[in-house]
Amino acid sequence: MRLRVEFTTEPFDLDEAPPHAEAAREVVQGADLDAVDVGPFGTTAEGRAEVVLATVDEVLRASLRAGATRVSLQLNVVGEDGS
Repeated sequence: MRLRVEFTTEPFDLDEAPPHAEAAREVVQGADLDAVDVGPFGTTAEGRAEVVLATVDEVLRASLRAGATRVSLQLNVVGEDGS
């Protein structure tokens, strides 16, 4: 199974990326995902289910440790492995 996750961390800072956003970005960019799109208001990542789920766990833990007060995410099944 393949999954796509979209998430944002809060509180927002329009002037510079807060530590919790930086922590989440580092986790996602270091994971073995097939696609990552980091934007100013959210991040999207796609890959094998086990990798996406492990990455979500690490994103949540890292961003909360770094000061996030809210993490919003949406997880979608986007296909089967190899499709």
